Amino acid sequence: MPDARIVSSIAEIGREAWDRLFVGEVEGYDYLLTVERAGLSGFEYRYLVVEEAGRVLAGAPMFVTTYPLDTTLAASGRKVVEGARKVFPGLLTLRLACLGSPCTEALPLGFAAEVDQAQKPVLLRLLLDAFEAEAARSRCGLMGLKDASEDQYPLWDMVAATRGYRRIAGLPVAHLDISFDSVDAYLAGRSAATRKDMRRKLRNRAKVRVEWRNDLDGVLDRVMELYRQTLARADMTFEDLTPAYFTGLSETMGDRVQYVLYWSGEELLAMNLLLSGDDVLVDKFFVMDGEGGRALDLYFLSWFANIEHCLQNGIGRYHAGAAAYEVKRRLGSTLTGMGLYFRHRNRVLNGALNLAAPLFAADQGVKAAA
Repeated sequence: MPDARIVSSIAEIGREAWDRLFVGEVEGYDYLLTVERAGLSGFEYRYLVVEEAGRVLAGAPMFVTTYPLDTTLAASGRKVVEGARKVFPGLLTLRLACLGSPCTEALPLGFAAEVDQAQKPVLLRLLLDAFEAEAARSRCGLMGLKDASEDQYPLWDMVAATRGYRRIAGLPVAHLDISFDSVDAYLAGRSAATRKDMRRKLRNRAKVRVEWRNDLDGVLDRVMELYRQTLARADMTFEDLTPAYFTGLSETMGDRVQYVLYWSGEELLAMNLLLSGDDVLVDKFFVMDGEGGRALDLYFLSWFANIEHCLQNGIGRYHAGAAAYEVKRRLGSTLTGMGLYFRHRNRVLNGALNLAAPLFAADQGVKAAA
């Protein structure tokens, strides 16, 4: 009979055992090991696997943190919470256990190749049993599933929803299929107004030096300064990345990591962190000096640099991540929905959270811009 096991480091499972559950996944063992070692404040990590006869059949990471619920609250809801917090400090700050990772694009849920569709719900129930037991042991009243992708909904709805987990919309992710053979062909598929605007912006290439690297030697302090500036401009944040996160990726992932630097003269104005997979380029972070970067349209220059990289290396999909949806749609991206599942073990609080759930749907701004 299969049994679930939980460990505190992914190293206790091992690269071979973990990656056989996530064949071809960019954010696999090495990426999660980097996140684990990066020293992100406020997070404790766990890893769950289901095994039988020494074979790992299913697995997922989890983390424990103290979570202010208004992290993903819509603007109207934030005003309500801000007022309530003045009267009740600590309101809506809960101890959270979550399946997933604070730093992955989607919830990593993996099954061995020999697991068929009929077995997956059985194994997932064992994973969820172990997750809920660990949540209780870690004194977490709130339990969640972070960033389940649309293709996972049927399985999660079958297993988690029947236990009382509520699904709300999370931030979608954007991707662009590289179904064209040149930048000119790509632009030909955009509207006339977009073509004109992009060609005007691309003239700034003459003013910018682009450097592709596999490390951040000599520029880490400036990159962290740009990251802090970018973080300060963000509407919502969850994790606060450390220098060890950025440098650790090059140590664990080697040439699967690219740091693309954008220079104006001797001044570093932006850095784009990219992860490469078998047929995908994942855009993890773009950090930029606000004033200088906007003046040179660096976000758009980086978009075209990444498309050219995909074309030159035969990569079929550019994963552009969350946020800036209006721009990404205009540039031809498709959005994939993501879901957040939650349940509180206290019935009264769980009922209150269910009533307030529409306020916490993270894609309300996306719908408004659609």
